[in-house]
Amino acid sequence: MKQKTVLAVDLGAESGRVMAVHFNGRSLDLQELNRFPNTTTTVNNTLHWDFLRLWRDIQAGIAQGKALNPASIGVDTWGVDFGLLDKQGTLIGNPVHYRDSRTVGKMERVFEIVPRSEVFAQTGIQFMELNTLYQLMSLVDSQSPQLDIADTLLFSPDLLNYWLTGAKVCESSIASTSQMVNPQTGSWATDLLDKLGIPTHFLPEIVPSGTRLGDYDGIPVIAPACHDTGSAVAAVPAQTKDFAYLSSGTWSLFGLEIPQPIVNEAALAANVTNEGGAYGTIRLLKNVMGLWLVQQSRVTWKAQGEELSYGELVEMARTASPLRSLVNVNDSRFIAPGDMPSRVQAFCEETGQPVPQSKGEIIRTILESLALAYRDSLAQVSSVTSTSSATEAAVSNQPVSVVHIVGGGTQNKLLNQMTADATGLPVITGPIEATVIGNALVQLISLGEIANLAEARQIVAEMGGMENYEPDKKETAVWQAAYEKYQRLKIED
Repeated sequence: MKQKTVLAVDLGAESGRVMAVHFNGRSLDLQELNRFPNTTTTVNNTLHWDFLRLWRDIQAGIAQGKALNPASIGVDTWGVDFGLLDKQGTLIGNPVHYRDSRTVGKMERVFEIVPRSEVFAQTGIQFMELNTLYQLMSLVDSQSPQLDIADTLLFSPDLLNYWLTGAKVCESSIASTSQMVNPQTGSWATDLLDKLGIPTHFLPEIVPSGTRLGDYDGIPVIAPACHDTGSAVAAVPAQTKDFAYLSSGTWSLFGLEIPQPIVNEAALAANVTNEGGAYGTIRLLKNVMGLWLVQQSRVTWKAQGEELSYGELVEMARTASPLRSLVNVNDSRFIAPGDMPSRVQAFCEETGQPVPQSKGEIIRTILESLALAYRDSLAQVSSVTSTSSATEAAVSNQPVSVVHIVGGGTQNKLLNQMTADATGLPVITGPIEATVIGNALVQLISLGEIANLAEARQIVAEMGGMENYEPDKKETAVWQAAYEKYQRLKIED
């Protein structure tokens, strides 16, 4: 078979890259074309993404890839954030970062108008104040003039796809992150938005993953699962259905892949999310704060004059005393950028625990807390599927037998082992470049080079490079006690 090459544009919270993915009919080979930082800018106390710089860097990467005669281009990014276009198609202001403070208190504002249970019934999405719903509520409350002139709302990857092709549409997986889409119908939850006074005239058509959107410089542009987690999950090399996945990076997304959404009282109580995946799949998951806490700790120490690599920080954590102190990683104090070590210390002091002092102790506290948050997420999504009716989701109620970890966080071997120990399940890690691979796989399926998602995952499984971690049975009781402590901290916090 003649080699087929596609270009994957993948933007994460820390950096972006344009990659060429070569497919020879049996295996994939990745080639980096352009990697660049994803920087932020604060203007008038508002935290923005620098989208014009991202666009320039993406164009530079595609330009390098044109010599490879690519068959298509696909774009994926983080979720919830958006840009507004006027009637001429011009971007109205630089998109605002989901960690900006404008959404503080907006969940409660929404619940004053529409009960929490009704919001969940109409959207099936986990309640997080960074969701698009609350970002738009902040614009409504501030009577932002942007809403008066906006003609089209496009999420981050949709905005880039528009600049590539001129197509003003939203891909389904990225739209689902907004808490503004009905998971049963796949259409906008306009009844909810109308009650909140949020305009709906600027909401474009929602299209499925795999849709050809148009062309850029003669190269077809295909929407993969445009939400980066959707692309990452598409690349999970699972060979059975009884698996859980963890997309590990700045955020940790822990969940199950199911064919239909589960929107019931149990799902509401567990605060799970029903996000769209590739080809109509549903990602029943929990959002966990993730390695953001480590990233911000590293930034803080660098500003204090000590620049340490992630590897050095993990080795410091490895030698620190185990399970001494824990934090609720989803506590709201950890959302915004800033001095994360001090926040970790303050949490421990407030909850009557030993206060970690050294860098190794702080990082170990974060990593062990993450592992326990994963176990908690597993328990919650599993409980939701076990109580679902056959009409809600055609899921097998067999217990999860393995956890697949994909993404950049797979390089943290200490956290991988902690995850196995905390959950009591075997862990398989890889691929590291899951998001890029999943992006490319959807393009290749749409091009007719791969038959379906199952065949795509088989290709990934045969690529090799996976690592296995078995839980240490001698530590089961210790981790069980730590898990019980973690649950108490969540309640007390």
